[in-house]
Amino acid sequence: MKTLTLFLPCAGGVEDFLADEVHGLTGLVGEDLLTVRGGVRVRGDWALALRLNLHSRLAQRVLVELAHAPYADEHDLYHLAAGVAWEEWFTPRQSFRVDITAQGSPLRSLNFATLRVKDAVADRFRERAGGVRPSIDTQRPDARVTAHLSASHATLYIDTSGEPLFKRGWRQDKGDAPLKETLAAAMLAASGWWQPAMRQVLPVPLYDPCCGSGTIVIEAAQLALGLPPGGQRRFAFERLKPFDAQQWNAIKKESAGAVPAGAEGQNGLKPTVHVFGSDVAHRMVDFAQRNAERAGVAHAVQLRGGDALQRMPPTEQPGVLLMNPPYGERIAAAGVAGRRAGGREAFQSGTLARQRSDDVAPALEVNAGDEFFTRLAAHWKGHYAGWTAWLLTPDLKLPGRLRLKESRRVPLWNGPIECRLFRFDLTARQVNFKPNQPSGQE
Repeated sequence: MKTLTLFLPCAGGVEDFLADEVHGLTGLVGEDLLTVRGGVRVRGDWALALRLNLHSRLAQRVLVELAHAPYADEHDLYHLAAGVAWEEWFTPRQSFRVDITAQGSPLRSLNFATLRVKDAVADRFRERAGGVRPSIDTQRPDARVTAHLSASHATLYIDTSGEPLFKRGWRQDKGDAPLKETLAAAMLAASGWWQPAMRQVLPVPLYDPCCGSGTIVIEAAQLALGLPPGGQRRFAFERLKPFDAQQWNAIKKESAGAVPAGAEGQNGLKPTVHVFGSDVAHRMVDFAQRNAERAGVAHAVQLRGGDALQRMPPTEQPGVLLMNPPYGERIAAAGVAGRRAGGREAFQSGTLARQRSDDVAPALEVNAGDEFFTRLAAHWKGHYAGWTAWLLTPDLKLPGRLRLKESRRVPLWNGPIECRLFRFDLTARQVNFKPNQPSGQE
């Protein structure tokens, strides 16, 4: 197939990390790999689209650009879509759906715009297939057509991914508001533990003391073992006309056994002691363990129960602490700090917790949260000297709550929530010492 233009959308703040990942996977540079707002644009062949679906941990989807032109109204969208050779991608016996996103579009109704694009696709098939046209299926379509409208231009894509790429296929057990796998991977890249451009991980331990259902630790363990994120799921491209099962099987076989540098054996460090997670809720630890088994990394992670305010380092070698404490409108601290403040145990005893009841006053939530972070910082200073801690939060005042000075802050978006990934370089606690003084003096 001819050279394609691919667009890989991603969360805000992840564009540069995604460009590094694509470069590491493909070697592409220059005009063949461009970083743009909201994603990266790549030039390559059909096989590249398949490889990026299989291997990318940061992209939300892999879209093939089919048309791009200025527009003024819905009629322009119809003519643009009618000019695309949809018959090269799917047949009139298959189903399709159309999704439209817009930023600054002058159109009053995106629903009407969507209808016009649907009409154009159906009319083109009807004209070329003796009156036969594909049906609409909004739930499980064979083909997904995507349009993006800016203030002046429209772009049409065919979606090769189907379900968003953060759906890896292994997550069946989850808690409340689980972290998306793509965001967990972005945190690993931003922390430097995973270096996507070089396709390697650091030979130091990684520990999530609030691991929940295991998203961060499972992403890290799969990276350490060289397992592709898309190895356990299906893709929309498998129902498109260019799909070749033999080619796809060869691509999957090619990825098997590809272990990144630094994953095993370097400095005597093995994956079985490389990635650690703990959670005060034993139910969540069980969820994480079952998810790790389905993801094929149970032998490469160590999961334990335990309060984040009491848990000791999992290894003598300092490493990276990476965590995403729960947050939201109804948050209180539980566990040791929460009970002392009068808070009620909820999702994370010993860490920040989502409070489902309405009987906790906002002032209590703030006070309990402050106490939790103060005690967490003291615990880290006392026992985690030499470690580097990274915390993802929408709270820009978090360093003050921890009473620590951040050495770096990385903007990342968790869906619609603007967050910061703060870095703290942990040192041993300083002990105040006053020499003996003569009696009567202060």
